[in-house]
Amino acid sequence: MIQWTALSTPFPFRSGQSISLFFSLIKSFPFSVASSSPSSILSPDESEPISIDPLSSQLLNLLSHPNWQKHPSLKNLIPSLSPSRLSSFLSQNPNLNPHIAFSFFDYLSRIPSFKPSVQSYAPLLRILISNKLFQVAERTRLSMIKSCGTTEDVVFVMGFVRGMNKCDDGFRFKLNGWGYNTLLMALSRFVMVDDMKSVYNEMLNDMIKPDVYTFNTMINGYCKLGNVVEAEVYLSKILQAGLRPDTHTYTSFILGHCRRKDVNSAFKVFREMQNKGCQRNVVSYNNLIHGLCETRKIDEAMKLFLEMGDDGCSPNVRTYTILIDALCQLDRRVEALSLFDEMREKGCEPNVHTYTVLIDGSCKDSKLDEARELLNVMSEKGLVPSVVTYNALIDGYCKKGLVDVALSILDTMESKSCIPNVRTYNELISGFCRAKKVHKAMPLLDKMLERKLSPNNVTFNLLVHGQCKEGEIDSAFRLLRLMEENGLAPDEWTYGTLVDGLSERGRVEEANTICSSLKEKGIKVNVAMYTALIDGHCKAEKFDFAFTLFKKMIEEGCSPNTCTYNVLINGLCKQGKQLEAAQLLESMPESGVEPTIESYSILIEQLLKECAFDHADKVFSLMISRGHKPDVCIYTSFLVAYHNEGKLKEAEDVMAKMAEAGIRPDLMTYTVMIDGYGRAGLLNRAFDMLKCMFDSGYEPSHYTYSVLIKHLSQGGLDLKIEASSINIADVWKVVKYETLLKLFDKMEEHECPPNTNAFSSLAIGLCREGRLEEASRLLDHMQSCGMSSSEDMHTSMVNCCCKLRMYEDATRFLDTMLTQGFLPRLESYKLLICGLYDDGNNDKAKAAFFRLLDCGYNNDEVAWKLLIDGLLKRGLVDRCSELLDIMEKNGSRLSSQTYTFLLEGLDRTDNK
Repeated sequence: MIQWTALSTPFPFRSGQSISLFFSLIKSFPFSVASSSPSSILSPDESEPISIDPLSSQLLNLLSHPNWQKHPSLKNLIPSLSPSRLSSFLSQNPNLNPHIAFSFFDYLSRIPSFKPSVQSYAPLLRILISNKLFQVAERTRLSMIKSCGTTEDVVFVMGFVRGMNKCDDGFRFKLNGWGYNTLLMALSRFVMVDDMKSVYNEMLNDMIKPDVYTFNTMINGYCKLGNVVEAEVYLSKILQAGLRPDTHTYTSFILGHCRRKDVNSAFKVFREMQNKGCQRNVVSYNNLIHGLCETRKIDEAMKLFLEMGDDGCSPNVRTYTILIDALCQLDRRVEALSLFDEMREKGCEPNVHTYTVLIDGSCKDSKLDEARELLNVMSEKGLVPSVVTYNALIDGYCKKGLVDVALSILDTMESKSCIPNVRTYNELISGFCRAKKVHKAMPLLDKMLERKLSPNNVTFNLLVHGQCKEGEIDSAFRLLRLMEENGLAPDEWTYGTLVDGLSERGRVEEANTICSSLKEKGIKVNVAMYTALIDGHCKAEKFDFAFTLFKKMIEEGCSPNTCTYNVLINGLCKQGKQLEAAQLLESMPESGVEPTIESYSILIEQLLKECAFDHADKVFSLMISRGHKPDVCIYTSFLVAYHNEGKLKEAEDVMAKMAEAGIRPDLMTYTVMIDGYGRAGLLNRAFDMLKCMFDSGYEPSHYTYSVLIKHLSQGGLDLKIEASSINIADVWKVVKYETLLKLFDKMEEHECPPNTNAFSSLAIGLCREGRLEEASRLLDHMQSCGMSSSEDMHTSMVNCCCKLRMYEDATRFLDTMLTQGFLPRLESYKLLICGLYDDGNNDKAKAAFFRLLDCGYNNDEVAWKLLIDGLLKRGLVDRCSELLDIMEKNGSRLSSQTYTFLLEGLDRTDNK
């Protein structure tokens, strides 16, 4: 306990003020006294303890020295001071000498690493006002208002200054005109126009006459919202007051019209400035240039940019950044880079926003190395990348499929003290889901919650989409309920994804039920949902109902789009109704829908499958006559048809036509040609085509390797039947290991040596047929070549072991995956743990589950996919309860919805 005698040291209190006043002021002060490791002393009436911060005592001792700025202990104390502790110190010491209080506050404010909070100004102002230092208090209040960095800051400051404006307890300190204007400016900065109007009315009630600055601030606030009508009310007040609109007035109106996408009106204001003799400044130009860019009138914006010098204006960093951004958005990146070079040559240094715009443009142009180099240049110039900068890079890598690299950028930004936001995580989640790795996306949901970031509709919609794409429809529905638990309402996108997922897997009745339930939820069944339903019914060969749905959507005012028609054309083709399909294609323009390349492609492909080359050629010619340029898919359809008929020369002619038309072959094109040469017994030509595939930057698919192995098998190398009669799916059942080695030799011979993808594709094919021994030999061969195995290869090995009930081997492969930094799929753990339980190896099953919990999966997904879809579906209720208990003891938190799912699963199992 601090003794009263310890206060005998001369403190910087004003003379004649008693200790009792000190305590009464502390009690009446409207801020809580936060302290760190406080000691407790009693108030004079000994009725309640008061907390005194030890740091407060040290500061009081320090400030009692005449030259406290030079005191050696000051340097040691400053690192312990935070804005909240400064606020606490000033609140605890209202009788501090006001000059010392102000000097100390000012001293701290000048330290670059210390930024006072708006809350810390409040107790300083009370000290200054109680000592009638009104001029200093006025400057302090203005600094407080100007320091607002968030809407929360403005709300606090507005409440505080209003309170001082009205209170009658000796702390009354009315706002003057400049104070009101500064407060209005802070509100305008955050576009808080309702509060602006309220403060403006309070200003009038206080009999303070608004000036042109007041009116301009009000105009600017409304113009930021594009509310020009309300802004004109204050323009009329300027004229009524006998004042003249100035550059700021006109510039705000240019902004307001541009925010409404009305650049013609903005131009009128811009020209009027010149007619009125009002000097246009760089902000006037920037607002109009930005408005033109927003309406995609970049060439007009560039023309205006070139005219700036004639008006005595020089473009600034914002001018250049607006134009660079617009050029990047329109894929005119070469011009953007040229402008970037120009601004640097003219001594206008790019800022963080400029670099961010270029990084984003480079990423969208798939120039990731250039984007990374720009980030390095930023750092060399001492510019600190923002969360937007990092998000642009993360999005770029995710869209390129390099999600693990994107994840490493998240680590980089966190190491640089740049806090990720919701968009950061959404982009990563999108990347993992696009790569069909939803098991890696789900843990990011936990990380968001740990960071106090609220997942939004986009977050859950991405995860729902990811689960549906991997066929995990039940988990997608669980996410729907988890979404609702988090206070979010599923929207059209959510339900559209579920309808599409169900329809894709033939669960059309469930998809119908969802669509039927949407009306009561206030959601309209949109064109995407109808199209997915129609497609699902066509795939389920329920063609009549598909056309009933088509008529229904039109009756309900939902206009079919190209995708809808394409789905129906495809459905008719599958029924062999090419004539009806062609008629539907012809009728599309009458319905206001233009056929696309895909529309023609569907019909052409079906005609070619039936060897109706003449009809296919006619549709092809019709497509060209209507201004459509054939794409790689259509050319590939012709290649397939010619190869099926053994017409190799015609196929080669198609390849020549593609080259003439500038159409680049894709993975499927190359694979079809490889198959064609293989069928003709021209294996060397097939491998030459494989080399072309590699040279074009394509990785052969599993199907490509299946085709090559099929043709390598020809001639009785390892099959007793003709290779031409082998179904591709059967290749992996009968192929000999020696043929795989022969494949590698041929690849080496044709200068396309086998890589990780090659080994992985072959191993996956073998594992699917349960040929673990050959797959293991392949893995050993791969490692002897100095290559590391892939995640997919290991996953297939684990799953194969489980299907063969070789759980020891499965465990070994899983452990290898973890040591190599791979996150095994939950499906693999489900197969292993459920299999171990089936075999009675309970302890090993639990041990595997413990390892799983250490991997960082989303706990809810673990419960869904392993406990519910795994153990409960097998009727292993006791085992499920056992593992749930392990999860809880391990600190794995589950949502209340997951517990509900578990209870529902237990009930169903008990009823069985």
